[in-house]
Amino acid sequence: MKLTSSSFGDGQVIPGEFAFCVPHERDHVCLGNNRNPQLSWSELPQGTKSLVLVCHDPDVPSRGDDVNKEGRPVPASLPRVDFFHWVLVDLAPQPAEIPAGAFSSEVTPCGKPGPAGPRGTRQGVNNYTEWFAGDKGMCGSYFGYDGPCPPWNDEIPHRYIFILYALDVERCPVEGSFTGPQVLEAIRGHVLAQASVSGRYALNPSVKL
Repeated sequence: MKLTSSSFGDGQVIPGEFAFCVPHERDHVCLGNNRNPQLSWSELPQGTKSLVLVCHDPDVPSRGDDVNKEGRPVPASLPRVDFFHWVLVDLAPQPAEIPAGAFSSEVTPCGKPGPAGPRGTRQGVNNYTEWFAGDKGMCGSYFGYDGPCPPWNDEIPHRYIFILYALDVERCPVEGSFTGPQVLEAIRGHVLAQASVSGRYALNPSVKL
């Protein structure tokens, strides 16, 4: 089973058009195009009835004390936690591609609607839901894909890992509004195979990518 992207090479830098935020000379960052990258798959195992796709960043600071604060870098030594950027279930094996921008093509304040998604899919809420919870202009339920926006003062680049799971069931056993961890727990025992592709991104101009 293979997962590839024409939007970026495995382990390479993710272009800004697929990010939630891009660098800005005066304000550090500004909103990006937030398009989902192109993804395609092949060599699915026999018996695959549906696919699950998740994208997560395992390099998010475990504490927000220094995040986006002038003169206070987020240290590389800080423990890191997971942040889910995309949770997609009930994806049909064919067509074997998600075109760039097909599921997200801009930043949607307060979040895109869900869980119903394109092509008969369902989309979970990503972790921007918690990130913007205290922001009156941005708070809401963020369904579907929302791209990279690491702290602009982080000392390390962030990794964005897209993982595709081939399942032996046509419908992922989750209901209502669901999260990445809930999906990963629900598909235990139903995964026939999995494949991944990852990219890197940073908003700190001093970080080498």
